[in-house]
Amino acid sequence: MDEGDGLADMETVTVELDAETLEEVDDIAFRDHRENRAAAIRDLLDEWLKSRDE
Repeated sequence: MDEGDGLADMETVTVELDAETLEEVDDIAFRDHRENRAAAIRDLLDEWLKSRDE
């Protein structure tokens, strides 16, 4: 099974980011992910989800 095989079954979510959050995404993308915004967004989402558990 390829890594992307299950993606077609996943629900799509649209998120609107304010300018401050978008700057943070760009900072994280540049610093940690070779300018990969998607990876930076996953990092922020992970932090947010973990904060909800606390």
